[in-house]
Amino acid sequence: MARRQPFDIRYVDRLRWTPDEVKGADPRSAVWMRAVGPLGDDPLIHTCALTYASDMTLLDAVRIPVEPLWGPRGFDMASLDHAMWFHRPFRADEWFLYDQESPIATGGRGLARGRIYDREGRLLVSVVQEGLFRKL
Repeated sequence: MARRQPFDIRYVDRLRWTPDEVKGADPRSAVWMRAVGPLGDDPLIHTCALTYASDMTLLDAVRIPVEPLWGPRGFDMASLDHAMWFHRPFRADEWFLYDQESPIATGGRGLARGRIYDREGRLLVSVVQEGLFRKL
């Protein structure tokens, strides 16, 4: 965590810090993201960078109704699978909105869906991820 992060991440909504704040919260999260520096013009580099970024916050949507996003974690998480569909060209070093939701979390597993939009609101990428959660 002491290293510089490769992406600038800005949460749209305020983070939930206490257990009382997460009770009954919708399993949704949205962040604006972009690479911290220029990535050049190779589309493959942008695809790889955005693929990396897509895994950074997606399972937050599953966690939101369970525990605060920051602070001591009561759960350990692991990604079980991660799929992406690329709809149009993009640049990962320009701001994009990552809208995330979790339609279900039960039995120690949660499903998260994400949609990545450019600043004009065009859908760039669709993402689905299933995560495993175990109480510590």
